[in-house]
This record gives sequence, structure tokens and C-alpha cells, in this order.
Amino acid sequence: MILLPLFPGIPGGIELLVILLVVVLLFGANKLPKLARASGQAMGEFRRGREEIEAELKAGVDDSTSSEADPLLEDEAATTAR
Repeated sequence: MILLPLFPGIPGGIELLVILLVVVLLFGANKLPKLARASGQAMGEFRRGREEIEAELKAGVDDSTSSEADPLLEDEAATTAR
């Protein structure tokens, strides 16, 4: 019986160890904490930026669905109704 991996594109345990070894050899053990800290800070900034954009978009949607109508549209509706 042949067992197929559940996720064929995702590396397994041995592959992850080899990747970690290559990263340690490339950057050195001393630079890894700095790299991890910098990548964590970058991810935090990205998340904050995404949340700001989502808040602006939500505020824009809330503004467009408010009860205040656009005065130009009201003028057009009044002139076409006559």
C-alpha cells in the first residue's frame, strides 16, 4: 500500500531540519536572533498597516451607507421628477 502525503508541497521534518541547518550556515548563529526580531517587527508593521486600511475601508463603507444623500443626486432626482 502506497501512502501519499497529505500536503505534498509542504516540507516535512527532515526537510525542515536541512533548511534550518542551511540558514544557520548562511547567517551564523549570532545573527539569527537579530533576523528573527527584525522579521517579527516587519510582520507587526504589516499587520498594523493592514488593520488601518481595513478600518479606513470600513469607515468608507459606513459613510456611503449613511442616511445623508448626495446633494447633486437630490438635484438630479428633483429635475427628472418634474
